[in-house]
Amino acid sequence: MEGTPIGKGNVIVAKSFDFALSIVAYSETLEQLRKYVVANHLLKSGTSIGANVWEAQHAESRADFIHKLKIAAKEANETEYWLLLCQHSEHYPDIEDKLEKLLELQKLLSRIISSSKNN
Repeated sequence: MEGTPIGKGNVIVAKSFDFALSIVAYSETLEQLRKYVVANHLLKSGTSIGANVWEAQHAESRADFIHKLKIAAKEANETEYWLLLCQHSEHYPDIEDKLEKLLELQKLLSRIISSSKNN
């Protein structure tokens, strides 16, 4: 799963795609455990990060690019909530690696948004 060819040469695209793949797998695990509601919410927000990053690559303007990345950042915040909920609930699989990857994505998004505003 790690190191997919999607986004090769574009760190944020590659990392958000790899993160989405890990969220898909984790959501499938949650569904097997009959944790359908959390699985669904996590799947939507966790894959939306990459979808918005992907869309930003084809933005019509710098403002549109920043706007799409801000949406990705909001989805990352929502994903953090669902992952923390899993972390603090009983009988949920470990999510530490996902939280680490998410934090890295959040930092990257923040830096890209900030530097895009300043250019």
